Amino acid sequence: MRKARYKWKLPLETSYSAEFHELIKQQGFSETVAAILWQRKIRTAEALEHFMNPQLTDLYDPFLFYGMEKVIARLQDAVENGERILVYGDYDADGITSATIMKEALELLGADVTVYLPNRFTDGYGPNQKVYQEMIESGIQLIVTVDNGVSGHEAITYANSVGVDVIVTDHHELPAELPDAYGIIHPRHPKGNYPFGDLAGVGVAFKVACALLDEVPLEFLDLVAIGTIADMVSLTDENRALVTIGLQIIKQTERIGLQELFKAAQSKITEVDETMIGFAISPRLNAVGRLGDPNPAVTLMTTFDEVEAQQLAAKLDQINEERKTLVAAITEEAQQLLDPASPINLVAAPGWHEGVLGIVAGRLLRNTGKPTIVMTVKEDGIAKGSGRSIEALNLYEMLNGMRDLFTSFGGHQAAVGLSLPEENLSLLKKRMTDYLSDNEIDLKSGEELVIDEVLTVSEATLSFVEELRKIAPFGTDNPVPRFAVKAEGTTVLRQIGANQQHLKLAVQDASTTEALDVIGFDFGNEIDEFRGEHFTIVGELAINEWNGNKKPQMQLLDFQVNGVQLFDLRAKKNRRLFNPTTETLLISFEKSVSTKNQSDAASIHYYQDPEHLQASISEMQYTEIAFLDCPEDPTVIKEITRITDIKRILLLLQADDDAYLDGIGTREQYARLFKLIALQNRIDVRNKLPQIAQYLQVPQKLLIFMIQVFFELEFVTISDGVLEPAAVETKKPLDSSTIYQRRLKKIKSEEFLLLSDPAVLKAWLTD
Repeated sequence: MRKARYKWKLPLETSYSAEFHELIKQQGFSETVAAILWQRKIRTAEALEHFMNPQLTDLYDPFLFYGMEKVIARLQDAVENGERILVYGDYDADGITSATIMKEALELLGADVTVYLPNRFTDGYGPNQKVYQEMIESGIQLIVTVDNGVSGHEAITYANSVGVDVIVTDHHELPAELPDAYGIIHPRHPKGNYPFGDLAGVGVAFKVACALLDEVPLEFLDLVAIGTIADMVSLTDENRALVTIGLQIIKQTERIGLQELFKAAQSKITEVDETMIGFAISPRLNAVGRLGDPNPAVTLMTTFDEVEAQQLAAKLDQINEERKTLVAAITEEAQQLLDPASPINLVAAPGWHEGVLGIVAGRLLRNTGKPTIVMTVKEDGIAKGSGRSIEALNLYEMLNGMRDLFTSFGGHQAAVGLSLPEENLSLLKKRMTDYLSDNEIDLKSGEELVIDEVLTVSEATLSFVEELRKIAPFGTDNPVPRFAVKAEGTTVLRQIGANQQHLKLAVQDASTTEALDVIGFDFGNEIDEFRGEHFTIVGELAINEWNGNKKPQMQLLDFQVNGVQLFDLRAKKNRRLFNPTTETLLISFEKSVSTKNQSDAASIHYYQDPEHLQASISEMQYTEIAFLDCPEDPTVIKEITRITDIKRILLLLQADDDAYLDGIGTREQYARLFKLIALQNRIDVRNKLPQIAQYLQVPQKLLIFMIQVFFELEFVTISDGVLEPAAVETKKPLDSSTIYQRRLKKIKSEEFLLLSDPAVLKAWLTD
């Protein structure tokens, strides 16, 4: 049995009303898609129409924002009076697109505009008083923030003190006390009543542009779509309309910088969708701010120079490649530092680039299912980094009570940024572990994974995947539909990728003779889990196009295997894959057996009898059992699996004594040994054993066994490593030796356990 990494959640409501059924029938949707819409609260004709056909008329009046009239009047005055305006943004994709829209909207009115995006390493996030001071001293007379500002009390107070107004446009969480800005445009302003509170920063900037220009500037919607998708805000209501229309605008955009960015990403702009934005475009915009100065990204979005656009797009692409290399390297290093026994991952090391630590934390979270904090230790002894969490743990709430350890801290439930003295790391780890224990927070169940429907392979058709695209764009609150498939085997199973880190398989069930292609990114090391007959996979369906051929393909997100799993690690090359943990019950029948990584695993249990086994493991929770060597009687393995009821069985079955290979020894071999003992009278078996074995032409391990038989039958004596013949009073046959009889049993046991096919062993174990 292999447990799922996530906590699977199937829909509570599996049926829908007759009225909705008729409505869906008129639209030509399948029952599966109808059920998905119903589960997502799309249940009326009006809701379905808005969902399926977003229009510009779905956008709300920008003057519904609290303070919009005052802000627009101030901006118009600034333009008329020729004031120098600073647009102060953020270093991510949302901030870049927000700043670009605000700049272009003001310039359409003839404004004198300067854009500044802060450097995350030197300026930090949000209003920076030093930057404000430098800009004001250079002649700036009005500051407009985009995608930041609601927490910028210090810098805004300074601007006010020197007679410079600050207009804040933001969407982040509102503090208890708002800054004393000239105006604050925020969809959740405490004095406002805007109908939709989940706009991204670029959405807020766009609404200001609409009010300022007194129209809906369609040419800005390409940037609105990119920033909204990148910031992972709710893709419902107004955002759904902005993104749906914006994706269409991108296909015909006149921004040569954006066109060149798609080319650099090797993505067809005419086929753009939210996935392409999320995986090809926004990472390149985010990367420039993660590794250095983000301002070239605004230049790229606004330039009319084709050569400059090509150069900047190539630069962003190169930076993104650097970002990917850094993430891969740091992830690999951090993975080696993880403590498998800890409920929370906390790793820190010098030299890691702080701009990518949030991505690394997210990857380790996915790989382990545990909340993760990744930090780099700076030269001044301060550890700085990011954390990511699962639904079961509010990371911000936990760490907020430990502020005495930090030099800086901020974030929200699922993601935090923090810094602290390096010497506080061990105390932080202890206090986090204590917090989980004191609050009885169980992290073992994993993060929740919502599954929309259980499909058969025959239902996962090309036409069905194309139908799913009709309910796109997908994102937060309208996620890509996820399906479970109960597979009964594979026709293709192999590792792919430069480091064999990915998995390619084709799964079958009883519904059809066809197979469904599945790609599992970063599942390559779990290939053996799929060698059984029955397992359930969960993933997202897409279309894989190759050489003009289209096929449905599932991207694997999670899987589980029910029933007994048998892992054949008997061959030396397979034993390298053995990596026991504290949840591995190690069983040995000889005390001489050991295993690699034993310090990281549960102690080896030397099997004596069922009662002793039950008593010694009663307090432990094991998920797998590993048999390190062969017992004299194979049925003991069967009995142990029955007692423990563990469904993951690993067979290493090391045969260190080579009983099966060397055999029991022939009569001639015993005779030669007996003759040698009689001739030599005294033999130094402690130091001369290899020479004796070579002389007798007997394997050394077999020779040791033969000497043990002679010793048991009192044919010889051994004292201080010296063997001497003993006076034999009565003739004793070799097979009267207990050791000899045990070896016979061991040979039969090894013959069965080491040579039987895995399928035979599994059938025998489960019989």
